[in-house]
Amino acid sequence: MTSNLFVFGTLKKGFPLHEQGLSRARFLGIFQTRECYPMLIAGPWFAPMMFNEPGIGYRVVGELYEAGENTIASLDRLESIGTPGNLRVAVDVEPVAGGSICSALAYMKSRRLADPVHSTYLRVYEDWRFIPFDRRG
Repeated sequence: MTSNLFVFGTLKKGFPLHEQGLSRARFLGIFQTRECYPMLIAGPWFAPMMFNEPGIGYRVVGELYEAGENTIASLDRLESIGTPGNLRVAVDVEPVAGGSICSALAYMKSRRLADPVHSTYLRVYEDWRFIPFDRRG
């Protein structure tokens, strides 16, 4: 079974966690959330975080993938799903270039993990300050 997965940060192509998580998943295109969500860079590792607070922030732009159960399970571990403050949420997304709306899974965080905050709300993540797991002291 496969699921649509919307990624907006370090899991996107060219960013540090893409190869670990989505290099073998089927890329479906550039999509954006139907609703606004608050997305910012925060925490000690300069991580992009989106909060499950629809109606705040911007329509977030990211990439949509078709991911199998094993990929989702692997990403759940990578995203610390099951640990308080780490969420996998269904959101509605649509192609930036126009097209049909679909539902996708997205990884979100609790605001309490966003300390310190390093940016204002963002529409697109294009920051390179994220510190990958293997470089953390």
